Order: sequence, then structure tokens, then C-alpha cells
Amino acid sequence: MENSELVTRFTYHSPRGDQSVRYENIRDKALKFAMFLVISTPESREQSLALTHLEETVMWANAAIARREKHYLTQSKERG
Repeated sequence: MENSELVTRFTYHSPRGDQSVRYENIRDKALKFAMFLVISTPESREQSLALTHLEETVMWANAAIARREKHYLTQSKERG
């Protein structure tokens, strides 16, 4: 693994532009889905795992925005 990838993974990325808004939108939608899961499924190990994986989904989605935004925007401009 290259050092630049390690730096990307293990350094703080300050929110830029509308990133904070998108982070909050992701968290808000995940919270609503989590509430739906809790009322729709019995309290159980499976429910707990579903909620844990939803938390992980939010974390990885926000990490994608924080870590890869510049790369994503560059690719989008090249395609468009």
C-alpha cells in the first residue's frame, strides 16, 4: 500500500463545501431507517447486527465523501 493511501485513511479531513450537509442527510436517512427497523423487527441479535451494519454504512458513506471527494469530482469532470 502506498504512503499516500495510508495518509488518506488515517488523517482528518475537514468538511468542505456542502459536505457537512450531505453527512447530515446520510445520518438523518439512516436514523429514520434505524427507527423503522426497531419497530419492524423483534429485539434480537439479528436486529442488533442490522443496526450495527447500518452504523457502519453511515461511517463508510461519510468516509467516501471525506476521503475521495477530490478524486470523485475529478472523474466526474473527465466523464462529463
